[in-house]
Amino acid sequence: MKYNKILPAIALSCMLFTSCDDNLMDWGKDPDHGDITSAELPLELAEKISRYEPLKTYTDFKLGSGIDLNLYMNDAVYQSLVNENFDEVTLGYDMKHGPMVAANGDLKFDKIDAFIAKTKEAGLSVFGHTLVWHQNQNASYLNSLIAATIIPGSSGPSSLDLTALKAGALTGWSAWNAGAGITVVDGAGLVSGTKAVKLISSASSSSPYQLQLITPLIPIVSGHKYEISFFIKSDQTGQGRVAFDAVPALTNSYPQKDWYGTGAAKSSFFATNSSWQQVKFTLDGADFVAGSTNFKFNFDLGSLPNVTYYVDVNTIAAVDLDAVQTVTNLITNGNFESGALSPWSGYGNNSTRAISASGAGHSGNYAMVLMNPAAANNYEAQQVFSLSTPLEINKEYTCTFWVKSDVPAALQFELQGANYNADYSGTFNVTTSWTQVVKKITTTKGDRAKFIFDFGATAATFTIDDIVLTDGSTTGGGAGTPAVTIEKTDAEKATLIGGAMENWISKMVGHYKNDIHAWDVVNEPMKEGGSLRDGVVNNPAADEFYWVKYLGKDYAVTAFKLARQYGNATDKLFINDYNLEASLAKCDGLIEYVKYIESKGATVDGIGTQMHITLSTNKDQIAQMFQKLGASGKLIKVSELDIALGTKSPTLEQLANQSAMYQYVIDSYRQYIPKAQQYGITIWGVSDNVEEHKNWLTDQAPNVWDAEYKRKHAYKGVADGLAGKDVSKEFTGDIIIP
Repeated sequence: MKYNKILPAIALSCMLFTSCDDNLMDWGKDPDHGDITSAELPLELAEKISRYEPLKTYTDFKLGSGIDLNLYMNDAVYQSLVNENFDEVTLGYDMKHGPMVAANGDLKFDKIDAFIAKTKEAGLSVFGHTLVWHQNQNASYLNSLIAATIIPGSSGPSSLDLTALKAGALTGWSAWNAGAGITVVDGAGLVSGTKAVKLISSASSSSPYQLQLITPLIPIVSGHKYEISFFIKSDQTGQGRVAFDAVPALTNSYPQKDWYGTGAAKSSFFATNSSWQQVKFTLDGADFVAGSTNFKFNFDLGSLPNVTYYVDVNTIAAVDLDAVQTVTNLITNGNFESGALSPWSGYGNNSTRAISASGAGHSGNYAMVLMNPAAANNYEAQQVFSLSTPLEINKEYTCTFWVKSDVPAALQFELQGANYNADYSGTFNVTTSWTQVVKKITTTKGDRAKFIFDFGATAATFTIDDIVLTDGSTTGGGAGTPAVTIEKTDAEKATLIGGAMENWISKMVGHYKNDIHAWDVVNEPMKEGGSLRDGVVNNPAADEFYWVKYLGKDYAVTAFKLARQYGNATDKLFINDYNLEASLAKCDGLIEYVKYIESKGATVDGIGTQMHITLSTNKDQIAQMFQKLGASGKLIKVSELDIALGTKSPTLEQLANQSAMYQYVIDSYRQYIPKAQQYGITIWGVSDNVEEHKNWLTDQAPNVWDAEYKRKHAYKGVADGLAGKDVSKEFTGDIIIP
């Protein structure tokens, strides 16, 4: 076998470092020297790096890589580098709460199941990252669990017929474009157990009318104002408007009119989120086409794709604000203007009952006349009205009527139920002049189905008119009551969020019980000074949710217990944080928190230190951090190691210093962490390729392979650190050219 030249190796070196040593020889046979021996060949750095084995060859602890799921599944070169060089992989994003948890709290496993299957084929283990964190959460879902209960106000009865929706059907309603579906669903309304209309925009939806639900016809009275209102929420940030079907009824069917907001913020669109909110605005006379007798309005919810909206059925209303407001009377014949007593009936003590002569009523032509011929007791003579349905229990009702008698007399009324049990008004005096009686009475049972006048105590003739029994509800328009917001108590929130944590951890850990045997259970619990985060944050991001805010200091205790309960007894459960090398106080605080967690009966197997560092990171503090972590007695993992250079075009010196820093970190880990506590090191990211750095360390060149997936100088630093020596010193320099 002949060794005759090294041109390919020199070319590789030039390509990697952009310049070559001008003094390098063009190796070939020198006739004055004889054959070239391998010991005489110069071995350049690029050639050395190319001769290194895969990284995992050089260590017996777990060597991991923080990877991108889509690149691993779809980029063959990327996948090959990961498979050849690492024992374990950690997904940077896709296994976190945000991407895994759906709007209803269910988990979406398909994507990760496919990933797990692919890593099994390659012989890789997967590190679970991460169960309980404050970022990358489905905060919309979690906040919806603890959102205040909103009881909608009423401006009066709606002119819109909701009969079909309340029965679970869309009969009479229409949709120009139903998007990804419009249905009426049970249990999704504002109040527990009530119905909501569920509307889903399609993946391509981009215009309001691409998801549109149209009401039945709503009758209108010329000149009257109408209030449109409803409660709505969505599984993520959404946008909607109300438009009007061209009957024609409105002067602006697809409004540019700003219905919502105030001042400069007024808009024809409203925003939605995971909390119920009321949309309300008023149509006045100028908004209607003259002569219109009815109109329709549309829910236009197609502006944004893949949004699921819920509109509470019971709160959709079109109220005539100028309608005459009247009290709802449970006595259907209380003014006797029909000239008949029905459905009143009576008996006892030879009493009689009749309609008065025309003109003898209090405010109209007729009244009810009751005659008791002889004094007895109240109950000997009674006049009864049977209600259509029993009254509600423990509810206050008001009874008013006008009454007079031919002689001073006594009278009472009662609300009677089964077995003659009743709630009584008490006896009151009646004079010979018309007097209005106003009495409040509260029901004590839910069977009160009869209203009864007891008039047997006095021999007298009573004339009674304008009888009203009401619970205070009204019909017609006019000013109503505002919405009422009921906040959940701290205890209620703790129960709901505790349940959400168990749902998440039990399903996640349980589903992957046979596939994943190490987890980041709690991520980034500490503040920089070493105290525990408290969740008090101004303007949190859309995906931020602080479990500690609702579950307190023991949130991590609960998380570790749940991870152990639903996983395996031998699983390795970690707590993980960043900047432990930059803030030794934070490192101390994390170790103390681990002690607290274990004092409460949970077990923490390991501590992860992320180590997102730079060339200027203090090396002495790195050593001190490892010494502190080693003294904890726990498994120690460098969980997210990368070294940012601050540029995407580093110099040779920066590349060399990056390599030296990688080696220093690994050397320090091996030096200060006892062998039995060395879980392993995970390098965060594979290469400097832009696809890996869209959301992390953009233009920082932090990784071991460059943007073209070629080994950088850092590859040698990592390998030498793992091996505990300069591996390249053992190379002979022989290059075989076929």
